Amino acid sequence: MRLKRSLAALLCVALAAPPGAFAQTRAASGAAPMQSAEPPLVSGPVESYADPIVPPDIAQGVFGVYGGAQSRFSGNSGANRGSNGGGTGGWRAPIVAQQLPDLGSGGAGTLTPQAERKLGERVMRDLRRDPDYLDDWLVRDYLNSVAAKLAAAANALYIGGYRPDFDLFAVRDAQINAFSLPGGFIGVNTGLIVATQTESELASVLGHEMGHVLQRHISRMITTGERSGYAALAGMLFGVLAGVLAHSGDLGSAIAIGGQAYAVDNQLRFSRSAEHEADRVGFLLLAGAGYDPYAMTAFFARLDRAAMSDTGIPAYARTHPLTGERIADMEDRARRAPYRQPHQVAEYGFVRARARLLQDRSRSEYADEISRMRSEIEDRTALNVAANWYGIAYGQMLLERYDDAASSLASSRAVFSAGAQADGDAARTSPSLDVLAADIARRAGRDEDAVRLADLAQKRWPQSNAAIDMHVRTLLSLRRFAEAQALAQKETRAQPDQPAWWLYLAQASAGTGDALTRHRALAEKFALEGAWPSAIRQLKDARDMKTIGYYDLATVDARLHEMENRYKEERLDEKG
Repeated sequence: MRLKRSLAALLCVALAAPPGAFAQTRAASGAAPMQSAEPPLVSGPVESYADPIVPPDIAQGVFGVYGGAQSRFSGNSGANRGSNGGGTGGWRAPIVAQQLPDLGSGGAGTLTPQAERKLGERVMRDLRRDPDYLDDWLVRDYLNSVAAKLAAAANALYIGGYRPDFDLFAVRDAQINAFSLPGGFIGVNTGLIVATQTESELASVLGHEMGHVLQRHISRMITTGERSGYAALAGMLFGVLAGVLAHSGDLGSAIAIGGQAYAVDNQLRFSRSAEHEADRVGFLLLAGAGYDPYAMTAFFARLDRAAMSDTGIPAYARTHPLTGERIADMEDRARRAPYRQPHQVAEYGFVRARARLLQDRSRSEYADEISRMRSEIEDRTALNVAANWYGIAYGQMLLERYDDAASSLASSRAVFSAGAQADGDAARTSPSLDVLAADIARRAGRDEDAVRLADLAQKRWPQSNAAIDMHVRTLLSLRRFAEAQALAQKETRAQPDQPAWWLYLAQASAGTGDALTRHRALAEKFALEGAWPSAIRQLKDARDMKTIGYYDLATVDARLHEMENRYKEERLDEKG
């Protein structure tokens, strides 16, 4: 029932336009200027589907200027910002770029980028309330760091005229799958992370999903049926919500759930040409970001073999049919790419081990996973021994065996440090190791160690949301509210679209007795979650405070007016 009630708001507010408004031009949408309505994937004249070589000046732009995607998720500014991540350490050879087919005009037939983002945000609002949505900063930071490298390659190679701010998140689901949503939101099942064997394999899947977004396949699929009427589009968008929340992981199947009129439409799933196009975009991103180009072939071929076995077809193979033609095409492109030995960042192994535990739900499952990781170390079948020890430590912490967890974490650090030294790598630690150390100390009640380790983690990894989050939570646990308030306030300014920072600011402000800031912070948190009545109530409480000053009153009144208007618009949309 909740989904049905939110359908009209999802449709009308997200699109912010009446029926037929899809004909708006991008220039009128208020979005960032585009190169053209739908520019070709690779710049230059298009005479055939031959595979032109990227000109030397473009190659220099890609590999001379681009030294790694810089984002909030890149890690230590000194140690990691100059690295290539998936990297090749200064590889400058040109790569082969494929000219991709255009699936149609991006003018009147598709959502504007602004409307598509709003639609994605509305879907995400519901997804974040799902218990299987993993709000784990270490996993999110890592996934978004990979996406940032791939997006930087897209920019350097002029891929796609529409490049949204990609926002990746994890879902607690053992199925091997990933899915794209409108506006650049991409969900990744824990099962997919665990099923990969290298960082490049994971990046190949993320690149494929980003290819669907960059080529605007989702927008085209959603609006293809505009000719069938506005009501049919409403049913389709309801299906997006229903299907994703039912863990189908397949936007095409989700649409089939929502509108029977589309059950026989050839756009139900991504078309065959769209899948080929996403493969080719993904390959370009993979190679352009310095990952192993053979990883896409290796991972998809492994899924294809699994689909032919008695173990059942992996969800990703069902929702993204892996034909022999697609795999052969990817293999051919990999053979023509320059050889290089990509460097796998340490975070991949730690996040993969963390995902193994995160997809479990009970103490017995944690214990079983710990036993499996130990057996892999003893049998010498572990892909990454340091990562296995990390996973064991994380599981032991979840089981409240804090001394054992600290010991296992020390083993992980020792193995990782020895490996880094042997490889000549200056990095002897990682955000995952440092954040887990602080978390174990905090949960064990070792207050002084906890705050020291949390502060150290943030200093080492100033761009890590996970390190900042752990620092704030540790300060709150120790009732050091003034410090927590200052740190949370800084983060709300840096990332005002993250509800967690507003919640921490409210909690810290309650501790310091700052009622005005508490009310305003809670209002912003509720607004981001779509709980408009609660947000409005908080601002009214702030406005009615006897001690509020003139400037603060004017600010609160202005924000209250904005929220009341938004709430009124969404209620009208729900009725209409």
